[in-house]
Amino acid sequence: MRRLGSVQRKVPCVFVTEVKDEPSVKREHQPFKVLATETINYKALDADIYNAIPTEKVDGTCCYVTTYKGQPYLWARLDRKPTKQAEKRFKRFLYSKENSKGWVPVEKNNKQYCWHSSVVNYEFELALVLNHHADDPGLLEISAVPLSDLLEQTLELIGTNINGNPYGLGSKKHPVHLLVPHGAFQIKNQPTLKHNDLLSWFEGCREGKIEGIVWHCNDGCLIKVHRHHLGLRWPIPDTYMNSQPVIINMNRTKYDCALDSKCLFNHFSKLDNQKFGRLKDIKLDV
Repeated sequence: MRRLGSVQRKVPCVFVTEVKDEPSVKREHQPFKVLATETINYKALDADIYNAIPTEKVDGTCCYVTTYKGQPYLWARLDRKPTKQAEKRFKRFLYSKENSKGWVPVEKNNKQYCWHSSVVNYEFELALVLNHHADDPGLLEISAVPLSDLLEQTLELIGTNINGNPYGLGSKKHPVHLLVPHGAFQIKNQPTLKHNDLLSWFEGCREGKIEGIVWHCNDGCLIKVHRHHLGLRWPIPDTYMNSQPVIINMNRTKYDCALDSKCLFNHFSKLDNQKFGRLKDIKLDV
């Protein structure tokens, strides 16, 4: 399969949108909605949307892996407003020669993004990744992936305290965080690109119990539609991601003794080769 596009800028909606003076279902204090019309966006048509690859839009925090100080490193995108003190530090870095894309390297002592550190072990240059099992598309897999395999990729960080935890991972006491490569979950039975067909698919199809769709076009462009564009709520109780079985694939003999006993990698290594009915069924021995 060809390499899918990366999220480096705001992704346009597949439909032309309009603003309605009604309370938003997406943001609690927003007095308006941004809703899709029935007209296909010219940007989608220009990008040949009808021959694009549809993938699940995963609800998480956007991250990026690239070389930093000579080593593969996880970065977090500056999506939200930091505190005043942090804002000054971030702006100094943001406009420095080292960074021109609006990404911040994730340090273990960076409180703003400290929860990212649980998914990456820089000593072994590994990341905890959720993806489809290579031999069974109907099975999800949690595995330790070399950071070098994720270079120049954008990923979604999902977890216990991310965006309300729509996928039911772990608990506040024992949080779980995982990285999902952007575009990892392809949609096999997508509806036609008509407003009513998409609405029916999201409401009545098992595969439609997702946050949205991102189309990866042949020219590298990304086009999306969110449930909110169609007036539908998110999050929802039973997501499609949480309806699939998942297996833990960790090399326990290689990592179990070398890692800190309290780290997430070590806890997952103790569940090596175990299969669970859903992500929320995984219980860590902590």
